[in-house]
Amino acid sequence: MRTSAVRNRLEGKNTGSPDVRKAVGYLHRAIAARGVDPKLLALAPLRVSRINGCPARVHARVAGGRAAGDTDERLHSAAAWREAPFRTAPNRAALALAEAATRLQDGAEGAVDTIWNEAAAHFTEEETGAANLEIALTSFFNRTNRTINEPAGRTWG
Repeated sequence: MRTSAVRNRLEGKNTGSPDVRKAVGYLHRAIAARGVDPKLLALAPLRVSRINGCPARVHARVAGGRAAGDTDERLHSAAAWREAPFRTAPNRAALALAEAATRLQDGAEGAVDTIWNEAAAHFTEEETGAANLEIALTSFFNRTNRTINEPAGRTWG
């Protein structure tokens, strides 16, 4: 173990303050209120979490996708979404946006006009904004989880 804080986290003693959990809950409710398909709200962040190598959020997003009614086949193909024959155009637009926003550390240009315009062709401005916020929030959690070595399968709070 690196620190006593990590030991405490693993023992369930340091699960985050109620204020932080409340703030995150508000963000999730605001995102969900924008009308984005719940399957996409699990799928795009699943791709983000796989890119960022966050097993805790991959696990959570697969569970979230199943709860939203998505199939294991579709969820487990998120890593190879370009090659998967059962991806719809909106799925592809959301996954491209997720990758563009996530691969910034790899030198990517971000959501260039072609990626943003494709997303805008399938989603309202509110939905695109909500998806973008969900992608950013996922990267926040990925970085937090990777920093504290959060294991897959635990729940926050």
